Amino acid sequence: MLHSDKMSIHGNNIDTVIPELQQVIANVEKVIVGKRHTIELLVTAILAEGHVLLDDVPGVGKTTLAKSIAASLHLSYSRIQFTPDLLPSDITGIGIYNPALSQFVFQPGPIFAHLILADEINRTSPRTQSALLEVMEEGQVTVDGHQHRLDRPFVVIATENPIEYEGTFPLPESQLDRFLFRIQLGYPSIEEETEMLSRLESSHPLDTLQPVLTQDQLLNLINKVSTTYVSPAIRQYIAQLAERTREHNRIYLGMSPRAAIALQRSSQAWAFLHGRTFVIPDDVRMLAPLVLTHRLIPRGGSRHDTRAIVREVIDDIVAHLPVTESHGKSS
Repeated sequence: MLHSDKMSIHGNNIDTVIPELQQVIANVEKVIVGKRHTIELLVTAILAEGHVLLDDVPGVGKTTLAKSIAASLHLSYSRIQFTPDLLPSDITGIGIYNPALSQFVFQPGPIFAHLILADEINRTSPRTQSALLEVMEEGQVTVDGHQHRLDRPFVVIATENPIEYEGTFPLPESQLDRFLFRIQLGYPSIEEETEMLSRLESSHPLDTLQPVLTQDQLLNLINKVSTTYVSPAIRQYIAQLAERTREHNRIYLGMSPRAAIALQRSSQAWAFLHGRTFVIPDDVRMLAPLVLTHRLIPRGGSRHDTRAIVREVIDDIVAHLPVTESHGKSS
């Protein structure tokens, strides 16, 4: 097992972040103050090759966080500002006729990058939102009948403002189900905001941020995530969790099989990030709300209290659903 002197605490466990990714987290922390857990979750999503929905008010650092992650991992970065007049071809690209060749030549759109910031994704039309479906799920774009693969890793970090609804198009369930995590950053504490102001007094630390990991090194780590052991008891626990959400009297739409896969994959990535060769129940319990709150639909209630209802149900299920067999595997 790999070790580092940097610790991450969640629940009652103290986990050790592996050195390669500790460098990444420390590098991002030069720019982002007081959001270590959120940074770890974004790194986990990248290791799991999953997409993230940052659902928070403007000005809390969503864009800066995405840029810092891309810079630290030496990934190509593209920001797409979603507006009501944005067209699908503005994202995926378009075939342009070349008179010299007497044929259409594909001009790639901004989606062709390793890390995409889909800013204010709920401000564009459902037609344009749906253009992301194939890309996010399949890692490819189809234009004029021709498929164009995107390079790995490919991660979409989308943002939306949860308190502003006028002029927006709420993401449908099929789109939300493509996001591995839904995360809120929250406001900094007084101490954190004071430190942030101090760092930004004369220049922005993002301007001098250097990569600490190459793309090949990152891909090598991503490929190792699937070797993280998931015991039969953990798999059964995830399946039972899915069944409980589907049968719960307060839930109209429960976990999909895709959600169960996402929970297992993210648990593997979280365990790997923290230097373990196996998944433990606390990994699943900690990640379950992040994986499930945007996927479950409660019965009744307004959209303002939907998240609170779903979170309450998830917490209740997790609290009362035991893992009855041996769950781990020594490294």
